[in-house]
Amino acid sequence: MTPVPREAALFRQRQYPLPRETGLVATPETVVHNTFRPANTMRKILVTSALPYANGPIHLGHLVEHIQTDIWVRFQKLRGHECIYVCADDAHGTPIMLKAQQEGTTPEALICRIGREHREDFSGFLIGFDNYYSTHSEENRHYANLIYQRLKEAGHIARRTITQAYDPEAGMFLPDRFIKGECPRCGAADQYGDSCEVCGATYAPTELKHAVSVISGAKPVERETEHYFFKLGNFSKMLKKWVHGGHLQPEIRNKLDEWFQAGLQDWDISRDAPYWGFEIPDAPGKYFYVWLDAPVGYMASFKNYCDRTGIRFDDYWGEGSTTELYHFIGKDIAYFHTLFWPAMLEGAGFRKPSAVWCHGFLTVNGQKMSKSRNTFIRARTYLDHLNPEYLRYYFAAKLGSGVDDIDLSLTDFMARVNSDLVGKLVNIASRCAGFIGKRFKGRLADRLPDEDLYASFVRSGEEIASLYEKREYGHAMREIMALADVANQYIDERKPWVAIKNPERLDQVQEVCTQGLNLFRVLVTYIKPVLPRLALEAEQFLDDGEWSWESIRNPLTGRKINPFKPLLTRVEQSAIDAILEDAGQNISKKASPVTVGGESIADTIPFDDFAKLDLRIARIVKAEQVAGADKLLRLTLDLGGESRNVFAGIKSAYTPEQLEGRLTVMVSNLAPRKMRFGVSEGMVLAAGQGGKELFLLSPDEGAEPGMRVK
Repeated sequence: MTPVPREAALFRQRQYPLPRETGLVATPETVVHNTFRPANTMRKILVTSALPYANGPIHLGHLVEHIQTDIWVRFQKLRGHECIYVCADDAHGTPIMLKAQQEGTTPEALICRIGREHREDFSGFLIGFDNYYSTHSEENRHYANLIYQRLKEAGHIARRTITQAYDPEAGMFLPDRFIKGECPRCGAADQYGDSCEVCGATYAPTELKHAVSVISGAKPVERETEHYFFKLGNFSKMLKKWVHGGHLQPEIRNKLDEWFQAGLQDWDISRDAPYWGFEIPDAPGKYFYVWLDAPVGYMASFKNYCDRTGIRFDDYWGEGSTTELYHFIGKDIAYFHTLFWPAMLEGAGFRKPSAVWCHGFLTVNGQKMSKSRNTFIRARTYLDHLNPEYLRYYFAAKLGSGVDDIDLSLTDFMARVNSDLVGKLVNIASRCAGFIGKRFKGRLADRLPDEDLYASFVRSGEEIASLYEKREYGHAMREIMALADVANQYIDERKPWVAIKNPERLDQVQEVCTQGLNLFRVLVTYIKPVLPRLALEAEQFLDDGEWSWESIRNPLTGRKINPFKPLLTRVEQSAIDAILEDAGQNISKKASPVTVGGESIADTIPFDDFAKLDLRIARIVKAEQVAGADKLLRLTLDLGGESRNVFAGIKSAYTPEQLEGRLTVMVSNLAPRKMRFGVSEGMVLAAGQGGKELFLLSPDEGAEPGMRVK
């Protein structure tokens, strides 16, 4: 990306000159419509993510939602608001009961083990829950029973006899997803009892051709049973008003209008024994359907948190509560969260959500994620090979406030992380820290040489804050990286690596590097909700306590900082390959060879593969002979403040004296290679036939170390 001219960046900043005290943030009632109130109002917020099901591992699809939620929560806390984040495992239902039987264990033992694994995976991705719980809890039983009893007393529960599919060998009624057969519309085989994945048709299980039970393989029979129903239609008027009251995204609201037009149907909230869940209080042998007690898990987890901390439960869930309540969910479960859930809360005398925010699905390299087809990457598989903050940043760079699906292109992932986080953000600190640490004993200058530039970075915080608030993370990341371009350009223009050679310009070097580190501090504060671990390490490096949105208003000057340690390393293709291998995926395609007259002459590579190369201008600071090597010279390269050691096979064409001070082009993202003579940290580019006919590539006049070759 071409750096943004400083003048253009400053022009943009002048559009957002308001100090924080007169800043703007969204109100809970109309946050979807982006209306605002003064930012200095202390907000009390409760936030939830959808509950992962306790019959399998966390995968990257889950993490889209939990990372999206965690970023928003961390942003609110960074702004000084009271924001509580709770979640839980969804621990009931037929699949869990059957999985426990298959493993020869109990449902309790299964959900305990899965719950522990979920917590470890979420912790690995730095998801900062204030409370993570389980729907198989006494708190959840209490509130599920309470809501049911209140709905029943108010006349919102009905009983009637229905006909359901029954497995005569397993001795149990079958949920739709436990029946398979041929689609009655297109004839596709191996389709579930409620919908066809081939043609998209929906139907009743009785319509399937050649239907069999997934559990035993037996042919299902029809059997009558009495079930309990929630009269959703009783709440049609309230729900229409709530849906159009600014609590949902337009895409979800429009979809709900279609359901309103079709008429709201009664909702079956019971299941027959055997079933893993809570037994309905006044109905022996009948159990709450998992989707009744699952959203109640939000209340149960919060109640558990309240009992530990002394917070009043009714302040957040009581009818008429003025606190803010937000649910982050996937668009596939919008029906339950935007119709059944608010109706249940209304009928039972509890408050409704301030907003329900839906996100789209995740694909990997353009392919749908599917457990049954083994096309998903587990959270633990990723964590075994890569820094979790890389994925947090990539998802943030892709996410907006809508419900569009996002794709994890692994090629783009590697290029974006290396370019943005390593090549731009962290590069600011690495270019300046060495000079401050080595030449000025770790002490920052007493003043900033460009206070206006620093002030423009601080002013940009209100725009970035408004983008976080509206969940426009991708836009926020672009703004932050545009500022990082400005900071790097500032350093490029002043060339501290050149000025340091002049004793009369040492004060200038100290001030320029102090300016750079202060701009880095501002940017890390802005990206702290996305990269909390990086922010912690940066705080420790600058020895400045814990940063908040307010703390950056004044720069750091005239004080000592700690020695700099590398904050991030580049993503290597080997790590991506290892993840794919461990996940058992085959989602990369090999390019076809170039042929002439039917014979292959060379392999081509896709443009995406070429784009992985990070070519940089480097200055050869030092060249020296390598003892015992016939072809190699050891080169010390300057990449604009960063030093690399490279072994190059150019001894036959050049002497060390011919190379020192010369600019060349190097592959800067090549994995370090351990050689007999040491470690080579890159590769310089040369052309020719070899021997004396070898020519080191050099840029035109005016190029500077660290510049990217485009």
